[in-house]
Amino acid sequence: MEIYQSIKISSLAEEDRPREKLQLKGKAVLTDAELIAILIGSGTASMSAVDLSRHILGSVDHNLAALARLSVKDLMKFKGIGEAKAITIVSALELGRRRKLQEVPKRSKITCSEEVYELMRPELMDEPVEYFYALLLTRANFVIRKAMISKGGTSGTVVDPKLVFKAGLEHGASSMILVHYVKYMIM
Repeated sequence: MEIYQSIKISSLAEEDRPREKLQLKGKAVLTDAELIAILIGSGTASMSAVDLSRHILGSVDHNLAALARLSVKDLMKFKGIGEAKAITIVSALELGRRRKLQEVPKRSKITCSEEVYELMRPELMDEPVEYFYALLLTRANFVIRKAMISKGGTSGTVVDPKLVFKAGLEHGASSMILVHYVKYMIM
């Protein structure tokens, strides 16, 4: 168990307080814990918001992808995190996921499997269930559409080949790449 020596944020120099630091030095200089502290606003009697954020991050080995997989109920297990703060954290991480989705160009050209991974990852990266997609492509390998063929449970999904071919034919695809997402992996 990690032990933190808590210092109240109000006792920090103004330029070291998360909100003020962001305004003075910019968002890029803040640590992940400081950004989360801004979201939650306050800590507990024994832990500042920054210390509480460090504790939460420590529980997921400081991995933001793992943090994004935590539910509201998971976050509420931390002393000082109620429903409102948990919802705020989950919402902020979901906004980040959606932002990543919008960064993908509408007509991506696929030249290797890594590009398929990068195209599908933002959409599927924290999903707890299995998915099966067909990437529909032009002759020049530009993506026409990402067609979700099936959504399954935590241990499988059923794929009807007729639906796969139907999606390709309906959108005039010259070729398709089939994507099977297994919890936390894209194959």
